[in-house]
Amino acid sequence: MAFHDLLVVDDEESMRHVLLLLLQQKGYAVRAVASGEEALRELEARSYDAVITDVRMPRMSGIELVEKGRALAPETAFFVMSAYGSEELAIEALKSGAADYVSKPFKPDELAIKLRMAEERERFRRQVQRLKAELHEEKGLDAIVGESAAMQSLAALIRKIAPVKTTVLITGESGTGKELVARALHELSPRSQQPFVAVNCGAIPESLLESELFGHVKGAFTDAARSRKGLFAEADGGTIFLDEIAELSPAMQVKLLRVLQEEEIRPVGDSRSHRIDVRVIAATMKDLSRAIATGAFREDLYYRLNVVNLELPPLRARTDDIPPLAEHFVRKYNARLRRDPPIRRIDEGAMALLRAYPWPGNVRELENAIERALVLAEGDTLGPEAFDRLHPAEARASLAGADRELLLDGSDLSIKQATRRIEEALIRRALEQTGGNRTRAAQILEISHRALLYKLKEFGIR
Repeated sequence: MAFHDLLVVDDEESMRHVLLLLLQQKGYAVRAVASGEEALRELEARSYDAVITDVRMPRMSGIELVEKGRALAPETAFFVMSAYGSEELAIEALKSGAADYVSKPFKPDELAIKLRMAEERERFRRQVQRLKAELHEEKGLDAIVGESAAMQSLAALIRKIAPVKTTVLITGESGTGKELVARALHELSPRSQQPFVAVNCGAIPESLLESELFGHVKGAFTDAARSRKGLFAEADGGTIFLDEIAELSPAMQVKLLRVLQEEEIRPVGDSRSHRIDVRVIAATMKDLSRAIATGAFREDLYYRLNVVNLELPPLRARTDDIPPLAEHFVRKYNARLRRDPPIRRIDEGAMALLRAYPWPGNVRELENAIERALVLAEGDTLGPEAFDRLHPAEARASLAGADRELLLDGSDLSIKQATRRIEEALIRRALEQTGGNRTRAAQILEISHRALLYKLKEFGIR
């Protein structure tokens, strides 16, 4: 985390002026006030990364300001200065919550060095917090399970674009793992040690969204009792993931476009803009080209976001990934639920059912089904009865609807090969029905256009 906004507090005008010039030359945005009372009003009104205060001031000492200021702004770092330096005073300042102590007079670079050291401590503190939270989480591409050609191609593309700060638009149905892909892009980038902030744009009321994203100053609106940093500021140096980007109102689309163009944010009610360094990854399950045609989504914002597009195929378009995904979730929930005995296998009948089911909720639905099965199962094997909520009659009917000879074509009884034959037959029929129109065929098959292209290549269909 890099400090940007500083507040200087000193009752001597000459010292305020010196500090103002010195810190501005170092690239900081600085405001100076003459008393602890003014400083507290500033901390209530807006956010500061650090406060640099003299100790001896009339009415309120620097030590008292640190104690009261930390209660108002716990994320702000406080530095105490004094011309009457002593070991006892330094200890008292640190006990009150100050990040460091500086004796007057000080050399021009001394304060800047202490600020940089505090930045590194804060960066390390946040990193430790993040590592604790992520200790038992799978990260990067390890969290994305898939052996199909589509997923291998996706993984290769993630590795290629992760190191670059370009914006990425992830598209795909609900439950296909868009946030996992966004996290993988972050974890494989040079920003991996910085924050990853995920925002569901459709889950935040429109009236609060601007404040949530960009922050606000005290008094900006009725309930703004104190200043608050927004999610973009929290993600500074790292990555922000804007899920369900199509839910943004036209007004918010304009504000987001400005942030992407200028790389700065302006909190609600503030007269100043703040520079930020954030990689933006957006996601949607809606067709943005259709939203542009109806006027619901700005075309210029779409092109800003869609520098690189990652389209995630639905689970029904990559049935080869169902067995490894199911086994992955069995291992995950064996550990999380502390199963005794643990589930050791999914039998062939259950796996056939999992492969035949269309999974409208995609990977998320599969994970929920596996978790429920482990909660209710007895013994160490999952059979078809463990997935009674998957409407086996419907799944079997979908198989029965295909020509019987497709199921039993050839001498082998491989479920995997039978499934491939059914997929190929249905794709050929859809193309015949649409006169070779691949876009319409994909709609009939209820798969994405890209997933259909993968299948055409896989089956050698021209």
